[in-house]
Amino acid sequence: MASRTPPIKNLADLKQVQRTLAETREREAAAAAAKAVAERKRAAEKDLFTRAIGATEPLRRKAVVPLAPEPPAPIPVQHQLDEQRVLRESLSDEFDVTTLLDVDDAMSFRRPGIGTDVTARLRKGDWSIQAQVDLHGLRSDEAREALGGFIRNAYKQGLRCVRVVHGKGLGSPGKQPVLKTKTQRWLIQKNEVIAFVQAKPAEGGAGALVVLLAPARR
Repeated sequence: MASRTPPIKNLADLKQVQRTLAETREREAAAAAAKAVAERKRAAEKDLFTRAIGATEPLRRKAVVPLAPEPPAPIPVQHQLDEQRVLRESLSDEFDVTTLLDVDDAMSFRRPGIGTDVTARLRKGDWSIQAQVDLHGLRSDEAREALGGFIRNAYKQGLRCVRVVHGKGLGSPGKQPVLKTKTQRWLIQKNEVIAFVQAKPAEGGAGALVVLLAPARR
């Protein structure tokens, strides 16, 4: 609410009113000037970025950041090598073992350079049996695959002495030990095998073989 001007009674009162009006105008002018300065300052700050970088234009398309392509999946080299080794070591049913087996009271095998003392110790049980696979009752293809995988895994684990149960062939046609003969052929073709003998009666006798594996390479 505006203040009322006091009544003018004389010349002094008139001068006082004039001074008051002049002071009011000065304050209003100063306030207007300060407001103008503040507005100019705000405008200057708002345009500071534009003045610093110059004129700009909006992008016509979205910015795209190129991403590095995903690295290819690692190649399972060891798995491939194992598969290639399996192919190279395909076990033949036609492999002739007659010249490789020692003909004694119990058929045995030892690689060239392995002395008869090794098979003798193997037969005596100087090496304890660390694992076994039972092929009894399997078809020929199943038995070949099971035996090959068993020998490879045992060798990788560093096992030295294992037992292979093939059965005595009493259930085969003509009661011929077909799987026994094939098992001998397959084992002789495995590079990991350095010797085998027929198991002792308590360990399977004519229905099993005790196999000595070469030391695993480190």
